[in-house]
Formats: sequence, structure tokens, C-alpha cells
Amino acid sequence: MKTSITKFISVAILSLIFATTSAFAMHHKSAKLDIVETAAGNPVFSTLVAAVKAAGLVETLQGEGPFTVFAPTDAAFAKLPDGTLEDLLKPENKDKLVAILTYHVVAGNVMAADVVKLSKATTVQGSDIMIDTSDGVKVNDATVTQTDLKTKNGVIHVIDTVIIPKM
Repeated sequence: MKTSITKFISVAILSLIFATTSAFAMHHKSAKLDIVETAAGNPVFSTLVAAVKAAGLVETLQGEGPFTVFAPTDAAFAKLPDGTLEDLLKPENKDKLVAILTYHVVAGNVMAADVVKLSKATTVQGSDIMIDTSDGVKVNDATVTQTDLKTKNGVIHVIDTVIIPKM
């Protein structure tokens, strides 16, 4: 019994070390990549990357920056009403898609320590997003689930909901 517990603890510790090392390596590696390359390298952002491509924003988000991106995951896009994403990806809706995606981007390098001091931020789209830090960090109705994914041209903060500007 004692051997089983010791083995279990050893495996748990090794798993934790491996997970921490992998997370550090990805975080360190992403600082060498731009925002688009970083997102493309993470499978939870496949829908975001497809939308960025459809909107013609790849070059912009690979530009010098710096940019702060509040990046919705695939699960966030899945929360949209049925057919919404498919409709947005149609060429005739490119302007609307650009407006939505640029509403997720703030000019500058706004780290988590900076975000918590703000009540709002002006997006590249031109409208403000509201920031609430009373219970975690929320950007409009989206909860920030991961912060400070550094890239060579900015930072990504992961959010759980697609935020939509008033149009």
C-alpha cells in the first residue's frame, strides 16, 4: 500500500513538473511568434484563426503592433446562435466580421496588471469595451480565462465569449 501511494505521488509530481515545463515552453516559444502564429499554434483558437483569415486581418495582426487581443476560444464561438458564425464567414459579410474581430483588439501592450486598473478600453474597431474586475476579470460579457500570452507583437488574453459591438 505504501509503495502504491509513493508511486502515485511520484507520478503526480512528475506530471506537474511536465505540465509546468510545457506551459513555460509554450509561453516562452510564443514570445518569438506573432499573434497570428501564436493563435494558429493553439488548437483552441482554430475558429478565431479561420475568422481572421476570412476577414483579411492576418497581415494586420502580424504587423509591428503592439496589439492586445482578447481572443475567444472555439468554445466561445460555439456559444453564438446557430448559423451566426457561418453567416459571418460569408464574403458578403466581411465588413461585419472585421468590425467584430477588431472589437477584440486594443492598440498597445496591455498586460493583465494593466487591465485590472482599467474600467474601459478603446478597441481598434473604435468602440469601447467595458472592463469589470469586481469578480475576476470580465470584458463586456466575456470572462478572461487566461492572461498574458506574450507574442513578439503584443499579448493575448483568452476569453470565453465572443464580444459583439453595437452596429
